Amino acid sequence: MIADGRKIASVILAEVQQGIAPQVPVVRAITVRPSPATESYLRIKMQRAEEGGMRLEVVTLPDDANEDAIISAIQAPGADAVIVQLPIPESLDLQKVLNAIPLDKDADVLSDAAYARFENGEEDALIPPVAAGVLEILARSGVEVRGKKTVVVGRGQLVGKPCAIALARLGALVTVVHRDTEHPEAFYKEADIIVSGVGKSYLITPDLIKEGVVLIDAGTSGANGAVSGDIDPACAEKASVFTPVPGGVGPVAVSCLFSNTARLVGKSKGLA
Repeated sequence: MIADGRKIASVILAEVQQGIAPQVPVVRAITVRPSPATESYLRIKMQRAEEGGMRLEVVTLPDDANEDAIISAIQAPGADAVIVQLPIPESLDLQKVLNAIPLDKDADVLSDAAYARFENGEEDALIPPVAAGVLEILARSGVEVRGKKTVVVGRGQLVGKPCAIALARLGALVTVVHRDTEHPEAFYKEADIIVSGVGKSYLITPDLIKEGVVLIDAGTSGANGAVSGDIDPACAEKASVFTPVPGGVGPVAVSCLFSNTARLVGKSKGLA
């Protein structure tokens, strides 16, 4: 089964809109020196925000903006949630910027405080959007993760680490495979579920997986304008569930960003 991320995202956003109406929360997205790809991604987020009954306010700062300028934009009044659109220039202290996002407005779960709440399993802690998107795809595809041999490829802060934590909490038997893992193919061949997010084109090929495996591809890489995932599309023939790139995890992760925003708005108004 090919999991249609765009369709799943639309269902989630419809649920979000129904839950927050008649409110129209404002999500502020701050960007510095955006590339054409970043601008395209922000346009997509703007459309998805509208589907979720919200408004995305994009603040584009000058190319020479420093950390203080970004922090001022983060802390300016008028937004229900604030996101810093990555990447920002490497010359800037990224974590200092992210840590300036107030806990009650951090829908992306990128500040140390918000991430620590998730990592520690605190009640009502938000799940980072990519991990939340992976869980949504699995649940809405009828995949039971408890007791399943699950391989998470990558240990990054945006995909691998939060996915491993979230899946383990649901009872999955998680193994994290990364660049230092010897013979990773041995783990792939035994896996019931594989979640990959390293951005290495076609890292996983049909010969490395078993029949009926669930394949969740959260990795993207591109060359010459073509976008590809970590998992060879030919693997779909052996998989029971397969997420394409593009059109798989990405749209669902964006919908989960706005779902997180709805939860923050509910908390601030004493509704959650």
